[in-house]
Amino acid sequence: MNKAELVASMAEKSGLTKKDAELALNAFMKSVEEELTKSGKVQLVGFGTFDVRERKERTGRNPRNPKETINIPASKAPVFKAGKALKETVNK
Repeated sequence: MNKAELVASMAEKSGLTKKDAELALNAFMKSVEEELTKSGKVQLVGFGTFDVRERKERTGRNPRNPKETINIPASKAPVFKAGKALKETVNK
């Protein structure tokens, strides 16, 4: 499912117009993005949690020249952990 299909599905299920559903989806995505940027987390009970994980600096191998080691800098990675209810629904 792509964004357009998701917007259409949201509009159908909520009774909103596609334009309003797209505005709602964009607002949701922007809100999650802003919270994760502040290293916060967004918890939706029954659905899941959006969070940020810290990755430590590490060394790795250059894929083009396996003998060469490279330094991989520390970074932050957004993650999603599915909630219990979502897992149970998907596994039915």
